[in-house]
This record gives sequence, structure tokens and C-alpha cells, in this order.
Amino acid sequence: MVEANVAIDSREVRNKYNRTSRFYNVLEWPMELAFYRRWRRSLFTLLRGSRILEVGLGTGKNLPFYRGKPWNVTAVELSEGMLSKARADERIQAIALVQADAQYLPFRPASFDAVLATFVFCSVPDPVQGFREIRRVLRPGGRLYLLEHVLPENPLLARLFNRLNPLTVQRVGVNINRKTAENIRKAGFELEVEKNLLSTIFKLFVARPG
Repeated sequence: MVEANVAIDSREVRNKYNRTSRFYNVLEWPMELAFYRRWRRSLFTLLRGSRILEVGLGTGKNLPFYRGKPWNVTAVELSEGMLSKARADERIQAIALVQADAQYLPFRPASFDAVLATFVFCSVPDPVQGFREIRRVLRPGGRLYLLEHVLPENPLLARLFNRLNPLTVQRVGVNINRKTAENIRKAGFELEVEKNLLSTIFKLFVARPG
């Protein structure tokens, strides 16, 4: 169940990202320049395996980090608008693209050595279901690599985030009060890394199937 009982389904999420895809990169540019790009680079230094699945490709912000790597990469994205932006990047040619919902991945069990997602599970309607799907398609011994923003640990900030969450979901389809570590565990993973990147709001996770 989505935290704070904010009801939204995949169709609504897809429509919202289709609408914002034209200016999405502009909206995220300040955070991308100040923080996100550095955090993405750090995440990719941890990545292990040869068969890689990216869940939530978006406009393709992770594409530079695949260059020169001997990986077999598949990427899924829900929004046609976001996929259109990603396809405009010539680096996408080395990646297999699939339009799909993170909650229902169209792959056989144990298909991938590693799965990564960067700032995606804030907008997956049922994050636990999404993580269960990732666990299903991971091979035994595989890893989940994740960048995410979560509900702050500070009680006052947490109260504010919970109050604002219905508005952010309505406007852009993004939950700002997810308890991602808890959701990962509910899906049957064991956390190996939970690293604070900016206060307790932005985190890097590495998890293995339990």
C-alpha cells in the first residue's frame, strides 16, 4: 500500500510523466548538477555482473555510465514521453529498451545479475510489488542497486513531508514520504548498504535477495 493512503495507479503515473517529459530535464537540472550526477557515478562503481537491468530509464540520465562497460544492458520505462527523450541520445543504441511497468516486469526469473534504479520507486504505485518483481528477475546472488529519496528521520520534517505528499503525488506522481528500506525488506531483500547521501532524505541502497 502507498504510504499516507495516496491512491494512484500506473496509468496516472504514465500520463503525468508523459506530460512532464518535455521539460523534465530542465526541472531536474539544478539537483542533477549539484548532486545526482555524482551519486549516479558512485552507484555505478558498485555495480557487479554482466546482465544488467535498469528499472525506470527516464530520459536516460544514466546512459553515460554504461559507456565502455562490457555489460549486456536492458532498460524498462513506463512513459512513452520519457522513452522518446532517451531514444534521442545516440548512446541508447547499445541498450535493449522495453516499455514496461516496474510492478510487472516482462522477464523470466533469474534473468539478470544486477538491477538498478535511480529515483524511480518514489513513483511506483506499489513499491513492495515492484521490489518483489526485481527479486524475481534477479539471479541467486544478484544485487539491487538503488538511489532514492525517502521519508526523513527527523520527526518535524517527516510530518511536513507527510502533509505535502498528497500534493506532490497529485502534481507530478511522486511520493516524498516513502519508507524505502522497509519496503525493500518487505519484498524479501536483505540490505547490505544503506548510505545517507544528503541528510537522511537521499540514500544509496544495495540489497541482496534474502
